[in-house]
Amino acid sequence: MIYWIITSVVVLTVTFFIVMNMKAFGAISKGKRLKRIKQSKLYKKKQFQNISHTPSITEGYKMSKVTYDFFLGKKDPLLKPLKEIPSIHTDLKNIDKNQDVFIWLGHSSYYLQTDGVSFLIDPVLSKYGSPFKYFNKAFKGSDIFKPEDIPNIDYLVITHDHFDHLDYPTVQSIKNRTGMAIIPLGVGAHLERWGYPENKLIEEEWEAKINLKNDIKIIFTPARHFSGRRIRQNDTLWSSYVLITPTKKIFLGGDSGYDSHFKTIGEQYGPFDYVVLENGQYGEAWRYIHTLPEDVIQAAIDLKAERILPVHAAKFALALHPWNEPLQKITALGKEKKLNILTPMIGEIVDMNQSEQQFTAWWES
Repeated sequence: MIYWIITSVVVLTVTFFIVMNMKAFGAISKGKRLKRIKQSKLYKKKQFQNISHTPSITEGYKMSKVTYDFFLGKKDPLLKPLKEIPSIHTDLKNIDKNQDVFIWLGHSSYYLQTDGVSFLIDPVLSKYGSPFKYFNKAFKGSDIFKPEDIPNIDYLVITHDHFDHLDYPTVQSIKNRTGMAIIPLGVGAHLERWGYPENKLIEEEWEAKINLKNDIKIIFTPARHFSGRRIRQNDTLWSSYVLITPTKKIFLGGDSGYDSHFKTIGEQYGPFDYVVLENGQYGEAWRYIHTLPEDVIQAAIDLKAERILPVHAAKFALALHPWNEPLQKITALGKEKKLNILTPMIGEIVDMNQSEQQFTAWWES
């Protein structure tokens, strides 16, 4: 019996280290990067911190019950779509460089082109939003874009290092078509392991202001979330971004629970022509780290948003709500508040110079 226990422990330990050494899990910060992290005012008690106290789970909920419900509890029959969701495969490589467009690629991935400069945000173009195949598979119709569809881009922008936002196969595949990568502090360790040279990384923390091509400026701004690809959490920073161009102000939200930072950013940099906000994969149990639809509405008001682009839905089942509930709720709440909610299909072009553009309720079909 003792022999089998020891053997099992050894096998599990070896397996763990083999898995953790897979490239998909990235790397741990060392050397001068680790020194920068330790010197950051956002880094306390050996991890990055949010502005406000942020429990991983809402008061009144038990982690054991939440975990059980997620993996073994009864699921909503519409947790995943019953048939292929509608989408449009736009040829990204043939878009006129002078066009200002937003194209949602599913979940939190989108292609943004403005003022002659291209951005690719949180691209997850694998069939799975996880480090392992056959786990967290994309819905049919949501997976029409592949890494090879991505054109040469000026800037890759990553909001944080979770697997459904930083996808190793995608980011590694587009490496030679990427001008620069804009990433929160610590995330550069992953990209360097995947072949990105240090001189192609713009790696900063909140409040950093960086001048980009064509008189465009990007500002690292707060989010209320967490990070981690390995066992340890919060050893890399998470971020939202303010993009200021000669013609527009755009807010790139990233994952976040509702907090005071939305109002602060709105007062400091707003009003915004467009705000891209996470709306999906939520639940009352983790509302501190993911906004509920009503929180998205309030965040948009705080940011003084002219137009709202909701993302983080319609590709993966990472929460227990029906797959189309986020879009149903955000559009209904938007009508009540008389807000301009833009809801393109995956791949549908949003003309960022057209003030009034209408989209169908494609999620109801």
